[in-house]
Amino acid sequence: MTEAQPKTDRDLFQFLDDLGIAHSTKEHAPVFTVAESVALRDEIPGGHTKNLFVKDKKDNYFLMTVEEHATVDLKTVHSVIGAASRVSFGKPEKLMEYLGVIPGAVTAFGVINDTAGKVKIIIDADLMAFDTINGHPLRNDATTSIGSKDLLRFIEATGHEPLVLKVTA
Repeated sequence: MTEAQPKTDRDLFQFLDDLGIAHSTKEHAPVFTVAESVALRDEIPGGHTKNLFVKDKKDNYFLMTVEEHATVDLKTVHSVIGAASRVSFGKPEKLMEYLGVIPGAVTAFGVINDTAGKVKIIIDADLMAFDTINGHPLRNDATTSIGSKDLLRFIEATGHEPLVLKVTA
């Protein structure tokens, strides 16, 4: 039996369209870090994201989506997100298995691939202040813009409960 292939950006866009969620995508050179993506800010308005894929000692996985310049204290955030212990970064293999993306393309949109519900998704409360939120559409050579409330609706439609928590300093 072969493993299911991760969904593509086209699958994501169709899912958003089926939900009646407006979205726009801008193609650009691949970016792997927030620092590399800063040059795109003038072209793409709204809140830009940084995503942290972490796990606790009981192998509970979490995806924290925060504003790109925000700071997350990995020594204390476990108490906010409900982890069983301090968290550490999840391995790339688990990132691909659960969210269908590679390091550098981590995105809240990845929950579309987590059909087993293995990852708890947390959206930082400060990020929700933006009307538009921008993230990679499952690949790092494009940025997709979506309304902040629509992002929550998308996450819910994937079978996940988006937790809006203050996880940044």
